[in-house]
Amino acid sequence: MMESMWFLPDPWFAASVAFDVALVPGAPSAALTQRRQRRLEALLDAARGSAFYRERFARYGSRLEQQPPVTKEALMLRFDDWVTDPRLNLAALRRFIADPARIGQAFEGGYTVWESSGSTGVSGVFVQDTQAMAVYDTLEALRRPVSAAWRRCADPFFAAERIAFVGATGGHFASTVSLERLRRLLPGMARRLRGFSLLQPRRELLAALSAWQPTLLATYPTAALMLAEEAEAGRLDLPLAEVLTGGEALSEAVRAAISRGLCCPVHASYGASEFLALASECDQQHLHLNSDWAILEPVDASGRPVPDGEPGHTVLLTNLANHVQPLIRYDLGDRVRLDPRRCACGSALPVVEVQGRVDDALLLTAADGHGVRLPPLALTTVLEEDAGLFDFQLVQEGPRQLGLTVVHDGGEAALACARRVLIAHLRAQGLTGLRLEVQRGVPQVQGRTGKLPRVVNRCAVNPAPDPAKGERQTAPA
Repeated sequence: MMESMWFLPDPWFAASVAFDVALVPGAPSAALTQRRQRRLEALLDAARGSAFYRERFARYGSRLEQQPPVTKEALMLRFDDWVTDPRLNLAALRRFIADPARIGQAFEGGYTVWESSGSTGVSGVFVQDTQAMAVYDTLEALRRPVSAAWRRCADPFFAAERIAFVGATGGHFASTVSLERLRRLLPGMARRLRGFSLLQPRRELLAALSAWQPTLLATYPTAALMLAEEAEAGRLDLPLAEVLTGGEALSEAVRAAISRGLCCPVHASYGASEFLALASECDQQHLHLNSDWAILEPVDASGRPVPDGEPGHTVLLTNLANHVQPLIRYDLGDRVRLDPRRCACGSALPVVEVQGRVDDALLLTAADGHGVRLPPLALTTVLEEDAGLFDFQLVQEGPRQLGLTVVHDGGEAALACARRVLIAHLRAQGLTGLRLEVQRGVPQVQGRTGKLPRVVNRCAVNPAPDPAKGERQTAPA
């Protein structure tokens, strides 16, 4: 299989989705329920084209409530049976996403393809057809805070904007693929939309952003906080009108610090590789779940639904937009709470509070005494992409001390590789002479939500744990 030209969605479908997306937040709750039920029935019907789901329907029944939760690991093991288009197979898709030159290109049939990180030990491959992408695009464009929506209506084609995305730009990740896809579909935007690697040396990133002078910044909260600190220190000056954050939970303290440092409003969103636009923020700074296109079910550790208003141990996602790769009661791994009260903004869409990822930003001290903040996504991406690690825990034990625990049995070579790539990244950020301990063992730090974090700032949490037994390599970084 080879990549092909992009196929645009049927114009009538795209127009109807746009009209519906704009109408639903102000519609009666009954209308929202009817849309969700109609789309759920269409999804379950499409899922009968999947050998994986035919087996499950025969065993458990075909109603949503009859389906046991399903994990990414289980679906990836049966990938070729999971998808509903027989032209799709995992081997061909793996070859496609192994080539960075193909980021943003369409796969055969006009499919959009991206991969997820391996935060659970398994990297996912996700395929979207043109109709699913039309839904995601419309949700992203039209469900925004009122102030931002009016600004976008005045400039629907971003003619006056210079947009910067700061993230992991070297892989087929959802945000990077979406950015490059827009650049290919809308050549006029290509001159106003640019991605910047969060993994490059700090000075190079600041210089590149200063040269670009973006008016709109999209990135992760921890990365935005790092840039805000650089701005307050006088090392970055950008004419930003808005910062859009996603990929991590945004606390009110971090929001205030970003807004103060970058001198503009900050808006949050909630999405995942499994559904790109799960929730967006209103002017009350509440996240509204796009429940007309996605179903979220907070459940306890045994998979039972939790009462309204209580956070779950994890959450099950049913994606009503994607029929080529059905996700039905999929364990998303996030901890969320659905607020039963209606938001003061008037939207019929439910408010969702997201714990999300539990990783910490690290704040290390450079040799000259100044602090250097490291976003967790940059660290996990380096260890995944360059060292091939997915099951690990990186802990900051002191201002200039790190410990990396590697779970898998990769021998001395794996430990040495992990240490080498981590040191190289630290040095690129201006951090030399740190004490770095690399060992094989079991992670010792449990997250506040019960999820196992991969990046922990122990200086901000609690005293050092008993070290795990195992082989170690300790030396200044």
